[in-house]
Order: sequence, then C-alpha cells, then structure tokens
Amino acid sequence: MTIGKYWNEKIETMPIAELKKHQLKKLKEQVQHCYDHSAFYRKKLDNAGLKPESIKTLEDIQKIPFTVKNDLRDNYPLGMLAVKPADIVEIHASSGTTGNPIIGAYTKNDVDAWQELMARSIYTTGGRKDDVIHIAYGYGLFTGGIGFHYGAQKIGATIVPVSGGMTQRQIKLMKDLGATVLCCTPSFAVYLAETMVKAGINPKKYLKLRIGHFGAEPWSEKIRERIEEELGVEAFDVYGLTELCGPGVSIECNEHKGLHIWEDSNQNGHTHVEIQNERHLSDKP
Repeated sequence: MTIGKYWNEKIETMPIAELKKHQLKKLKEQVQHCYDHSAFYRKKLDNAGLKPESIKTLEDIQKIPFTVKNDLRDNYPLGMLAVKPADIVEIHASSGTTGNPIIGAYTKNDVDAWQELMARSIYTTGGRKDDVIHIAYGYGLFTGGIGFHYGAQKIGATIVPVSGGMTQRQIKLMKDLGATVLCCTPSFAVYLAETMVKAGINPKKYLKLRIGHFGAEPWSEKIRERIEEELGVEAFDVYGLTELCGPGVSIECNEHKGLHIWEDSNQNGHTHVEIQNERHLSDKP
C-alpha cells in the first residue's frame, strides 16, 4: 500500500510479530467464547477432542474443525448464535437458492467492526470525506449496499444510496450530484457505460467518476480494462461474504497485485486465514 493511504495507520502497518501476538490472543478468546456460549461449537470441539486451553499457538488453528455452509443451513435460522438473541441488532442473509439461506446475525460490536473495515477499504482506494459515493449495490438482506454505506458514513463522505436498477435515473443522479466513487457489480458498471454510449454520451466527459469498487460476482482483467477505459475510473476488486461481514474482508490497493485481507486483531478482531492446498484437503479422512 502507498504511504498516506491508511485509515488506521497504526493497525494497518502493525509489525508482524505484534500482529501475530494479537491474532493469537483473539484466537484464544474466540475459541473460549464459542465453547462457553454455543452448544453447536461446544459439541463440535468436544467431538474433535479439543478444549479451549488446547489452543496455544496460531498453528493450532489447524486443530479446529471446519465450519461449512451446510452447518449454517442445517442450523437455520439462528442455531449457531454464540450471543443472546437480544444482542442481535441486524440480520443479513444469502439468497437461499440452494436451500435455507445463510443467515448473518450481527451484534453492535459486529456492525462497528464491519464499518471500520469498510472505511479502511474505501480509504485504501483513495476515497475521502469530500467524495460523493454512489452506491448501486442492492440494499436489504444482501450485504453489498449497506456495507459500503457503513464505510462511507464512517469516513464522512456524501452517500447516494440508489441501490440497483433504474439505470437512467442512476446516470442522471451521478451526473447531477457529481458522483466521484461508484460502488456496484462489474456487470452493472459495464451496462451503465453501454447505456450512456448508446445515448451518444461519453461517460468520461459526462461524469466525474474517478474510483470504482466492484465485486459480488466474478470478473476478469479484460472487464477491468473495459470499465476503466469506458468510465474513466480506477477499478478496485472487493471481496466479502455474508458469513463474515459482507464486503470488507479484503480489497485491492493501487498496486493491483491481489487483495489485502484485514487480518489484524484489534479490539473487535477481524480475519485470520487458514489456507490448505488441494493435496492436504484430499488427504483428509
């Protein structure tokens, strides 16, 4: 990342040794909390012969059984809560096209952490307080729209919460309100550009866009090049999923050499990644 592009420089540039120390502390706390407050996880850990005190190093994460999507579906709607139901302040969910939807239940602490991660993500790409951020992701149970809304709100930018659809209206609002940041799926960004070109409008001259946050579906480098050329934006890939916090899990910086995962463990704790290659997975019983 480029110097000067940090929302929280102390945390985002934390030395590796300090980062690992915090990660271990939060991993121990999380395992203990799940064991004490979730019947699902207590049973899963007991079946694996694992107690919270068994976690002594970061490598011990390999001892913890996987949680998979079917676990979430089978415990629909709120069977995996590790907090009191009264502590839930917000619900999000997947589409449920393959069965029960995946429910994401958020406490106030979860929402605060999500807002922090999205503020970092927007700030990393160059978004600032004086930007007008046009959010064309869907709102509602889908996490895309509200996730960007939370982040833009935290950095103090002007938010235009249009949601999806209404292409002509979106173009008009982007023009009239001077949108500088566009948040939507890559396919919708392509469609916006196509619609303007068909109307005889040059998007790069008509709009003030300079940054685009695109995700929620796969897209290629060719699509990135097309979006950047037609809309005149610097395009950034963003990643998230309902089970974690929606968008905000990771983001590109202006080097565009892959996505940065927010792996620190501040007061809320974020993401610690365990990667197993295909050979390891196939070797598992």
